[in-house]
Amino acid sequence: MIGRFLCTLLAAAAFLAQPVGSAEAPRSLEETLAGLIRCFPLEQPALEKQEFILRQEELCLSRIYSATGMKPFWVKLTGPTRRADSILEVLEQAANEGLEPDDYNVQSIRQLWQDKSADSLAELDIQLTFNLVKYIHDITRGRLKPYEVSPELFAEAGDSGFDPLAAVEQVLAAEDTGVYLRQLAPTHNYYQGLRKALNHYQTLGRQHDWPTISAGKLIRPAERDERLTLIRQRLAYHQTLLPAESGPGFYDPSLQPVVESFQARFGLEIDGIIGPETLFAMNLTPADLARTISLNMTRWRWQSTDLGKRYIMVNIANYDLKAVEKGQIMLDMAVIVGQSSHQTPVFSDRIRYLDFNPFWNVPPSIAKNEELPQLRKNPSHLVERHIRLFSNWQADSVELDSTAIDWQQINRRLMGRYKLRQDPGPWNALGRVKFVFPNKYDVYLHDTSSHDLFEQTKRGFSHGCIRVSNPLALAEFALTGEDPDWNRERINEIIADPTRRVIRLHRPLPVHITYQTAWLDKQSRIHFNRDIYGRDEKLARILLGDESKEQ
Repeated sequence: MIGRFLCTLLAAAAFLAQPVGSAEAPRSLEETLAGLIRCFPLEQPALEKQEFILRQEELCLSRIYSATGMKPFWVKLTGPTRRADSILEVLEQAANEGLEPDDYNVQSIRQLWQDKSADSLAELDIQLTFNLVKYIHDITRGRLKPYEVSPELFAEAGDSGFDPLAAVEQVLAAEDTGVYLRQLAPTHNYYQGLRKALNHYQTLGRQHDWPTISAGKLIRPAERDERLTLIRQRLAYHQTLLPAESGPGFYDPSLQPVVESFQARFGLEIDGIIGPETLFAMNLTPADLARTISLNMTRWRWQSTDLGKRYIMVNIANYDLKAVEKGQIMLDMAVIVGQSSHQTPVFSDRIRYLDFNPFWNVPPSIAKNEELPQLRKNPSHLVERHIRLFSNWQADSVELDSTAIDWQQINRRLMGRYKLRQDPGPWNALGRVKFVFPNKYDVYLHDTSSHDLFEQTKRGFSHGCIRVSNPLALAEFALTGEDPDWNRERINEIIADPTRRVIRLHRPLPVHITYQTAWLDKQSRIHFNRDIYGRDEKLARILLGDESKEQ
């Protein structure tokens, strides 16, 4: 590699520059740096191609130091500078951001701190530079390792535009190094709220024991059980205000709303009965919960930090959509997301247009895997569902009579050539409106003809797109941001006319599709959702080496 050659060349040049017989001659920090510079492994984009690399490569620090004439950044002959103090302090406090200080060689840096020899000072500068670059990447882009392990599952991880030299230059240009580094993390409430919750559970773990609440019979209101003393304590630890205890080991009915609130916050059935699932959630340790929070902080660092003043936020894991304006939740509605076999992806984009009374072009994969088997059983299957058949996907395709085709003779490959298009109407799979943000996943928000599915607790039914429970309210939110004169009456008039109509937004509306298994509500209370796709477990194994989560 060029980087390795450059490192070797620099080291050799430094060696050959020493006068014969003067091996012990004092060297400047610049000379010492040139002799010590070597390549460190760093999971990051390749700088030459500005694209992701899928295996561990080397970042040669000579790229950074050679650009500034091999001068040290953070030390002088008298020792570490103020900037070095600030960098070390931030690295030592990495746990506050859900990161691991050990990942940034904090102990090694500390051991070099008091040694004023040229070799140690140069090594300290190198260690500070490398770990600073790594920290800046992790705090602003999120760690890339998940992408390298599973590009399809963690496609949103990292950023190919990261430039280590620019990162160092920005730190050097900052008036206050510590202040600059601390403001690099996402500043929106979603991330900062998790940061506070992380601190709460980290502190809780240090200050309190967490004995396991034993299994046993169900505990209902107005019943007695000796475990209730520990249960009350556990509820208090989760920042819940408790009513006065009327008697030891007694489930006072006034405690029921507190238990139900706890169940709601942990994504459980809200019945006030303390059973196995509720006890399991209560027995999750502060370390367990801190781990979940840190994983979600990692996800936020992968996504856009500028959410916009008006935006839509989808939480796949909570089957939920919120429309937000100036920090206020204007709409909160249930959604249907992708099945485990067709997982909804995580990404940010902008809604460009609304398609009222849309056609549904059946994706070839659905046509081959679902429609073809039905047609072999019933040649009228498409007609009964108001789906028209076309000879191909080209503009000059001709419409065919689907009932006149011998579907037994059509295989999956041939089926993929046909275009199937469902007409607008109450039968249409997209319902009355879809919200389009063109993307590589071909995912969008839309209405549905099957609103009864919103009554289910677990709503993973789609092929990846997101079905919304109150599409007309969402349409009104999107359009009033474009023109205040838009209202529900105008939207209803458009819906009443079966003609398809597309309305483009001159100010595209940001939409953020997220996967949050830990989040805060309006009252700043932490919630923990079910990990519906098992992504927390996969991410914990990749980032934390958490084999205890292996199944």
